[in-house]
Amino acid sequence: MELQDVLRVAGVGLVIALLHIFFEQLGKKEFSFFLFFVAYLYITVELIRFLRLFFNEIVVFFQWLSVLG
Repeated sequence: MELQDVLRVAGVGLVIALLHIFFEQLGKKEFSFFLFFVAYLYITVELIRFLRLFFNEIVVFFQWLSVLG
């Protein structure tokens, strides 16, 4: 995981938050909910990708330990 990945997720979260406030002020609660739902799906996919990278690093670490032992 790189800083670029974290900044991308933070940027998307910031844009979604601003759009959510904008739609709430306009009284378009259905758009606000749909936007939240799409953002939730995006963050879930990113989290799964981050977890996959994390567990791959753990597997590599344990393989390295088994070579030493």
